[in-house]
Amino acid sequence: MDIGDFKLSDNLPKIDKPCAIAMLKPWIDVGRVGSLSIDQLCKSLKAIEIARLKEPGKYFDFTRYRPYMKNIDNKRILEIPNTIIYYAKDEISNKNYLFLKIREPHMYGENYTNSITQLLTHFEVNEYCRIGGMYDSVPHTRPIIVTGSLTNEQNALTQGLVSPRKNTYQGPTSIINLVTEMAEKQGILTTSLMAHLPQYAQLDEDHMATYKLLQVLSSLYGFTDDIYDSNKGKKQYEDLDIAIEKNPQINSLVKQLEIYYDNVLSLDASNNENFSDDVEKFLSEMENRLSGPEDYSQDYMPKDIQ
Repeated sequence: MDIGDFKLSDNLPKIDKPCAIAMLKPWIDVGRVGSLSIDQLCKSLKAIEIARLKEPGKYFDFTRYRPYMKNIDNKRILEIPNTIIYYAKDEISNKNYLFLKIREPHMYGENYTNSITQLLTHFEVNEYCRIGGMYDSVPHTRPIIVTGSLTNEQNALTQGLVSPRKNTYQGPTSIINLVTEMAEKQGILTTSLMAHLPQYAQLDEDHMATYKLLQVLSSLYGFTDDIYDSNKGKKQYEDLDIAIEKNPQINSLVKQLEIYYDNVLSLDASNNENFSDDVEKFLSEMENRLSGPEDYSQDYMPKDIQ
């Protein structure tokens, strides 16, 4: 059975009004935070593949998303980049989930987003939540900030975990945002969560940010607390501490970012009293110098993922 340009697996299980959690690469997947979170959710809930594009070459340039050669059981297997949909049922909560590993298209973006929306409609998805990570003017020495668009009820569930910062970005963006617009027209609740990572670190895999994002998702959807271990992220950031101590320039930047974080970005920054003129001037300069475009700026876009 086909839905748009997606080929559905045979013998699909009964899927009852699922919540769809999606990530998008290479956009808004710095530190592979979105990819790692989806992978961990699929592993924890024993998700199965239910759909993938019939002809991914219609949408993807394979000189940018490179096919990958693997050796499995002494056989050489060619893995072609694709957009893949997984299904899982949380046996504890009895909730159904679709996990969407979406790639940014290079061609026919409107047809691509329409196919994704048709899939959401076909399975009667009740919520479409997009997750990811972006670089920001934040220090690794402070708690990872997660921002997002949530309902009032969801904000109550994530109190203390999600920042009230609003997204005011204007500029280049992803065609995948059309999925959100079309889903809203279909009456599907659309939400989002974005982890903000230290720009100076640019880790290939940021496990601390992934842990924080999964922590927020667990508070929203009732996943078990052991869905992700924070130890790997803590060790990673401890190693980062050691490396930064050897670089006076970066060390100085981190200290400035800490002041900026504590007085502007932290959840309790709004409780601060008025600052002295010197501090006000410093914070203003930091904001102008360090604040950049949100998740879709070319300056923040990671290299295409193979």
